[in-house]
Amino acid sequence: MLQAEGLVKVYSGKRVVDNVSIGIERQNIVGLLGPNGAGKTTTFYMIVGLTRPYEGKVFLDGQDITHDPMYLRARKGINYLAQEPSVFRKLTVEQNLLAILETLDIPARERKLRLEKLLTELDIAHLAKQKAGLLSGGERRRLEITRALVTEPRFILLDEPFAGIDPLVLNDIQQIIRQLKDRGLGILISDHNVRETLSVCDTAYIISGGKIVEHGPPEKIVQSEIARCVYLGEDFCM
Repeated sequence: MLQAEGLVKVYSGKRVVDNVSIGIERQNIVGLLGPNGAGKTTTFYMIVGLTRPYEGKVFLDGQDITHDPMYLRARKGINYLAQEPSVFRKLTVEQNLLAILETLDIPARERKLRLEKLLTELDIAHLAKQKAGLLSGGERRRLEITRALVTEPRFILLDEPFAGIDPLVLNDIQQIIRQLKDRGLGILISDHNVRETLSVCDTAYIISGGKIVEHGPPEKIVQSEIARCVYLGEDFCM
């Protein structure tokens, strides 16, 4: 389990994140939602390891990883997919995956087998020889998720996975995220696309004013007066 307990972040004397606790179990999709300036992104970055908490801890299966840099967290099975494009645009899809695979201490045959398996499972085998810079937004996002799976992580943290995606391929990205869950991964999503996130997650946390004000399954969130008041709006519906 990946767990954040009592996270606090202070900027200019103000608690922008105030005693936030979040848990992500394997084979579970968790959404972190909230209005701009609520502390959502800062909370997400503390769990990722991009910024350190002023107070509080982050645990992986009971081990304190609060002060571990991102590369150590990655070695322990936590991968992070940023909102910004992270592919090597001048390399092919296949070469993008090999760039990560070749950093692993595994035999060449296993490397080849893992490459073929990933290309097939994430349905990008037909794009293997395509330059990454020529991919559509949905194809690029699919490649980025595939790259994040190369090291066989246990948890994957997705920052705005639905941003900049054509509505026609949103369902494809949602299906990929569900497939990650079926592979046994724990997934944390931070996104401004409320409906898309709620439709795919098992549990959601609503953060406002630096605090968790509501959490639970999407059905509870949609019906919550608190969630509607601080974020969703009275007319929100799925």
